[in-house]
Amino acid sequence: MAQQSTTRHGLHHVTAFSGSAARNRDFYTRILGLRLVKKTVNFDDPGTYHLYYGDETGRPGTILTFFPIPHAAPGRVGVGETGETAFRVPRAAIGWWVQRLVEAGIAHDAPVAVMGEPTLRLRDPDGTLLALVGVAEAGEAPARTGGDVPAEHAIRGLHGVTLVLGEAEPTAAILTDVLGFTEVAREGNKVRYASGATEGGFVTLRAVGEVPQGRQGAGSVHHIAFRAADDGAQAAMVEALTARHGLAVTEQRDRAYFRSVYFREPGGVLFEIATDGPGFSVDEADLGASLKLPAGLEPHRARIEATLPALA
Repeated sequence: MAQQSTTRHGLHHVTAFSGSAARNRDFYTRILGLRLVKKTVNFDDPGTYHLYYGDETGRPGTILTFFPIPHAAPGRVGVGETGETAFRVPRAAIGWWVQRLVEAGIAHDAPVAVMGEPTLRLRDPDGTLLALVGVAEAGEAPARTGGDVPAEHAIRGLHGVTLVLGEAEPTAAILTDVLGFTEVAREGNKVRYASGATEGGFVTLRAVGEVPQGRQGAGSVHHIAFRAADDGAQAAMVEALTARHGLAVTEQRDRAYFRSVYFREPGGVLFEIATDGPGFSVDEADLGASLKLPAGLEPHRARIEATLPALA
């Protein structure tokens, strides 16, 4: 086994389903002000886009991705699902975001305090549960410029995710023993774990007992991905998952911009471990400017482009 390199913990990205690709792009780039980092296809289903949104350079911990499926039936959040995906914004920007959502006609709740942090919950056009979390130090982090959102209010990467589970303890064991997280707070039926990462640093487990399973569809999360510095770090995590926890893990899959393994954690959520490299600039300098295909699909570009809907 390769030697483990310097460990980098935290979320790498979150991947969800949507309906209309054009509507999805409009919401995340125009309303939320994220950059379209990569326009490619689902490598396992090339007739479907895979759209990546993030910060200016697409750093791990800032990425939310979508498989847009036109006319997809809506999903339903339940046990074994990601209940909420949260972004970091400067604490002082929460009021500005409330006004922006009101003016744009975006469904949202009144801000509330969650584990001491002001939290503004909203839904995207497909019903994906999102939150903007006010973090004091986020105002000091680099912000995207040139988008529709002023830099002083802009999103500063992922804050974390909330998982809906029947019971929290088995999943907590994976987070703490393998993925580098530590319990930091409790509130009601929620337990929060932190990795120490600036972006994508939190996973909150919400134990709800015996409630119906979730249903995948537009607005639901397909999987969440955790960071590995490189192949060696990833291999060490796989060894821990199999040897200490008896979990089945897939072979490594080359996703062009990172290399991934997948497993179903004890609570039913699909987890991925993705390497930090090679990164999104490996095949284009102007991120998100054109449709990028892996080498194996390039001979089929004309057919794929004819199948995909327009994004404009």
